[in-house]
Amino acid sequence: MAKTGIIKDIDKGRGEIIRVEISEFKGQTLFNIRVWYTDANGEYKPTQKGIALSPTIIGELKEAIEEAERWLA
Repeated sequence: MAKTGIIKDIDKGRGEIIRVEISEFKGQTLFNIRVWYTDANGEYKPTQKGIALSPTIIGELKEAIEEAERWLA
Protein backbone atom coordinates (compact mmCIF):
# COMPACT_ATOMS: atom_id res chain seq x y z
CA MET A 1 0.00 0.00 0.00
CA ALA A 2 1.33 3.45 -0.95
CA LYS A 3 1.63 6.33 1.46
CA THR A 4 -1.34 8.72 1.19
CA GLY A 5 -1.80 12.28 2.33
CA ILE A 6 -1.95 15.96 1.49
CA ILE A 7 1.07 17.29 -0.39
CA LYS A 8 0.02 20.94 -0.64
CA ASP A 9 -3.01 23.21 -0.29
CA ILE A 10 -2.92 26.20 -2.64
CA ASP A 11 -5.20 29.14 -1.78
CA LYS A 12 -7.50 29.82 -4.72
CA GLY A 13 -9.39 32.64 -2.96
CA ARG A 14 -13.08 33.00 -2.03
CA GLY A 15 -12.86 30.14 0.47
CA GLU A 16 -11.50 27.64 -2.03
CA ILE A 17 -8.21 25.77 -2.21
CA ILE A 18 -6.56 23.53 -4.76
CA ARG A 19 -5.51 20.42 -2.86
CA VAL A 20 -2.69 18.27 -4.25
CA GLU A 21 -2.60 14.87 -2.59
CA ILE A 22 -1.90 11.20 -2.93
CA SER A 23 -5.13 9.35 -2.23
CA GLU A 24 -6.58 5.89 -2.56
CA PHE A 25 -9.86 5.02 -4.27
CA LYS A 26 -11.18 1.50 -4.69
CA GLY A 27 -7.74 0.10 -3.86
CA GLN A 28 -5.96 2.28 -6.44
CA THR A 29 -3.36 4.91 -5.50
CA LEU A 30 -4.02 8.23 -7.26
CA PHE A 31 -2.32 11.60 -7.70
CA ASN A 32 -5.26 13.90 -7.03
CA ILE A 33 -5.55 17.62 -7.86
CA ARG A 34 -8.95 18.93 -6.77
CA VAL A 35 -10.74 22.14 -5.81
CA TRP A 36 -12.10 22.13 -2.27
CA TYR A 37 -14.52 24.68 -0.78
CA THR A 38 -15.22 25.86 2.76
CA ASP A 39 -18.65 24.78 4.04
CA ALA A 40 -20.86 26.66 6.54
CA ASN A 41 -18.93 25.08 9.44
CA GLY A 42 -15.58 26.25 8.07
CA GLU A 43 -14.52 22.76 6.99
CA TYR A 44 -13.05 21.96 3.60
CA LYS A 45 -15.12 19.71 1.33
CA PRO A 46 -14.12 18.38 -2.12
CA THR A 47 -15.83 19.49 -5.31
CA GLN A 48 -16.16 17.57 -8.56
CA LYS A 49 -13.70 20.02 -10.13
CA GLY A 50 -10.42 18.20 -10.37
CA ILE A 51 -8.50 15.33 -11.78
CA ALA A 52 -7.21 12.04 -10.38
CA LEU A 53 -4.23 10.61 -12.23
CA SER A 54 -2.24 7.42 -12.14
CA PRO A 55 1.06 8.07 -10.35
CA THR A 56 2.86 6.59 -13.36
CA ILE A 57 2.32 9.82 -15.35
CA ILE A 58 3.54 12.29 -12.72
CA GLY A 59 6.83 12.65 -14.63
CA GLU A 60 4.96 13.69 -17.79
CA LEU A 61 2.84 16.14 -15.82
CA LYS A 62 5.99 17.65 -14.30
CA GLU A 63 7.49 18.07 -17.78
CA ALA A 64 4.31 19.81 -18.98
CA ILE A 65 4.36 22.20 -16.00
CA GLU A 66 8.03 22.98 -16.60
CA GLU A 67 7.26 23.69 -20.27
CA ALA A 68 4.38 25.98 -19.24
CA GLU A 69 6.79 27.85 -16.94
CA ARG A 70 9.17 28.38 -19.89
CA TRP A 71 6.31 29.65 -22.07
CA LEU A 72 5.18 32.08 -19.37
CA ALA A 73 8.68 33.37 -18.53
